[in-house]
Amino acid sequence: MCRCFAFKKSLPNHISVRAKTKKWYDAAEYIPDGPTTQLMQEYAKKYQMVIVVPIYEEAMPGVYYNTAAVIDADGSYLGKYRKTHIPQVAGFWEKFFFKPGGSDWPVFDTQYCKLGVYICYDRHFPEGWRALALNGAEYIVNPSATVAGVSEYLWKLEQPASAVANGCFIGATNRVGREAPWDIGEFYGQSYFVNPRGEIEKEASRDQDELIIHDMDMSMVREIRSNWQFFRDRRPDTYGPLTRIE
Repeated sequence: MCRCFAFKKSLPNHISVRAKTKKWYDAAEYIPDGPTTQLMQEYAKKYQMVIVVPIYEEAMPGVYYNTAAVIDADGSYLGKYRKTHIPQVAGFWEKFFFKPGGSDWPVFDTQYCKLGVYICYDRHFPEGWRALALNGAEYIVNPSATVAGVSEYLWKLEQPASAVANGCFIGATNRVGREAPWDIGEFYGQSYFVNPRGEIEKEASRDQDELIIHDMDMSMVREIRSNWQFFRDRRPDTYGPLTRIE
């Protein structure tokens, strides 16, 4: 049994065109030596929590990533995942701020479960969910900052489908409200936990800052994977076209 926590108020992953200025580079931090990671290490140890911490990372002067640090329940730093897919569409000018990550789909063996991380826009790409599951992830966290529009319909479609396809739990987190002064739309919240059957087991509201706590039966991962056998029936020998760069 894994008891997990989801914070609806996550760090923003979006960038408005009006915010596209180099001054925001100064907000980036080193990981794990930056102040945010070190503070979260203290809290993780104090409350015996595994914490996934989204941070604007400075890898070196001039190189920045959208990153999540992973901290174990004893306060130890386990590693990080750098967002792989970087959008460049109206209201989300992220390539100005982030270099695409190449983290090789790390899975962290925490005190409570084998944990993977996928970040915001990544969730639209099924390949990463599969790579994390193949690397052993039982629970994948997707911290997001997403505004209402087409994505709200997809919010409860893509991640439950990915949970089924990969036989894992997923924690989908999204912030609420609006962000001044850019106001590119309303963040629609609705953070939730979804099980390997694609069933949403617990969900937060659309417009209130909340903390949701939920127990997940991790034995379901083995049960569902043994039942469906998607991993056994994969045909990677036929997937060559998926790796071509057109």
